[in-house]
Amino acid sequence: MDHAPSATAAGATQTRSRARWTILAMLFAVTTINYADRATISIAGPNLKADLGLSAVEMGYVFSAFAWSYVLAQLPGGWLLDRFGTRITYFFSIFLWSLFTMLTGAIGFFTGGAAVAMLFALRLLVGAAEAPSFPGNSRIASSWFPTHERGTAAAIFNSAQYFATVLFAPIMGWLVHTYDWHSVFYVMGALGIGLSFVWLKVIHGPRQHPSINAAELQYIKEGGALVDLESTRHGTEPSQIDVFAAIKELLSNRMLLGVYVAQYCITTLTYFFLTWFPVYLVQERGMTILKAGFVASMPAIAGFLGGIAGGWLSDRLSKSGCSLSVSRKTPIVLGMFLSMSMIGCNYIETDMLVVAVMSLAFFGKGVGALGWAVVADTSPKEAGGLSGALFNTFGNTAGITTPIVIGYIVQNTGSFAGALVFVGANAAVAIFSYLFIVGDIKRVVLTKSLTKPPVK
Repeated sequence: MDHAPSATAAGATQTRSRARWTILAMLFAVTTINYADRATISIAGPNLKADLGLSAVEMGYVFSAFAWSYVLAQLPGGWLLDRFGTRITYFFSIFLWSLFTMLTGAIGFFTGGAAVAMLFALRLLVGAAEAPSFPGNSRIASSWFPTHERGTAAAIFNSAQYFATVLFAPIMGWLVHTYDWHSVFYVMGALGIGLSFVWLKVIHGPRQHPSINAAELQYIKEGGALVDLESTRHGTEPSQIDVFAAIKELLSNRMLLGVYVAQYCITTLTYFFLTWFPVYLVQERGMTILKAGFVASMPAIAGFLGGIAGGWLSDRLSKSGCSLSVSRKTPIVLGMFLSMSMIGCNYIETDMLVVAVMSLAFFGKGVGALGWAVVADTSPKEAGGLSGALFNTFGNTAGITTPIVIGYIVQNTGSFAGALVFVGANAAVAIFSYLFIVGDIKRVVLTKSLTKPPVK
């Protein structure tokens, strides 16, 4: 049922409601839990490894399980979003990844190979269940936010990945210390399951939301929001696209391919900080584990602030009359230049200066993390989930390759110097991609893969 008033005249006299910001707050909360659940295994890892008697090799397989299934499930997750809509698909995503996280706490009741197999399987399931999350965020941003606010919206929900580290890492560490590693999975799983039902209460399409008024609906629609994107998906109509033909058409689009390649490079920076940065501080800089744990949170704070700043700058440029291409590319290119500063750590001796430069680099990564805003700007109306899934597949492939490549570099050279150059070089490739491959940023119109008339 359409709860929003339809009279255009009302939109001219009413004070706009702010339902879209409630939607964004929900996206931020869910994405925070999303990243916190990803981190449960690393926080619980040392105690879990000791209790189950796992070898380093076995733990390596456990750590990698999430990324493999997360990447492989991107395209099916994108298809589900386009086929059944974001609200219901995302609900099951939150519920299932939280359930699998909670079940991981019960692994302690098993021993030996059975425990390892169940742990690996549950991490695979968590990764697969989380796959629709970021493409879903992008679809919601497309339908709820006008173009000149979309950069801020994407930056805010994307910055939740840093906020999750700052907020939940100490809490999960306290749970492990005070109780045991099982408690981390039980608590985080329960939080997610509860949040999934809040999601159903809060999330609706613009035309169906009970709190939106005609003024806000008119404002976001005239600003370029795809307000009918969700109202045309109820799970009963046939798909409008040939999925495999759409994938081919999307991958043959130079602009999108440039965006996808750049996202792989940008996500390489993310996974360096998520995986190897604490090891770098201990092994290369000689810090204690306790000090490294504290220091590692500082780039996360910088990344959070950078994410907000990048979104603000992008939308400020848009409101001042700059083209969409200039508004999006300027923060991305600037941010990646700042990220390249980490190479300078190879020539710095002072620990605190190294931390400052690394924080600057991750601040830059946050500023440049506007990829999801670009996805919301460019995805075809009929295949927003699919386009977001391809984008996320390219990006999170870095979660598989980056830890391995850096491991080989460190093992073969005995130093992180080459690793920092490798990560900085990825930032340079991202700049090249946006400046010389992407071209004008604009919404893609499918022509070869439609099986029904396009969404109006």
